[in-house]
Amino acid sequence: MMQPKRTKYRKQFRGSIRSNAQSGFRLAFGDYGIKSLGEGWFTAAQIEAARRTIANFTKRGGKIWIRVFPDKPITKKAPGSTMGAGKGDVDTYVAVIKKGKILFELGGIEDELALQALDRASNKIPFPTKIVKKD
Repeated sequence: MMQPKRTKYRKQFRGSIRSNAQSGFRLAFGDYGIKSLGEGWFTAAQIEAARRTIANFTKRGGKIWIRVFPDKPITKKAPGSTMGAGKGDVDTYVAVIKKGKILFELGGIEDELALQALDRASNKIPFPTKIVKKD
């Protein structure tokens, strides 16, 4: 799983996602990409599942760029614990995704194969997405 090596603060507030992506909304490396049409949290496990789907479908051909990194810690309290007694322990890490953010890029393989691989990977993503192509 992807997670930061170290962080300045162990726990963070939840925050809010209200705007469109201000950076990372254009293809920068590959010929094809998955672009977010919604917003939400993209967990490290979901990122890994989508990456594995692309890698397996393309038979590890071409190059995959992961444009997001899960750097926000999400805490969770134990089931059955009562209210109070402080914030829970860090459970997982997530990437905060805004509308328009490019999540994955793919290059160096045929058009048909790339589109099918990205379509399968988009099923693993918890918000609406679309496949974009370099102009």
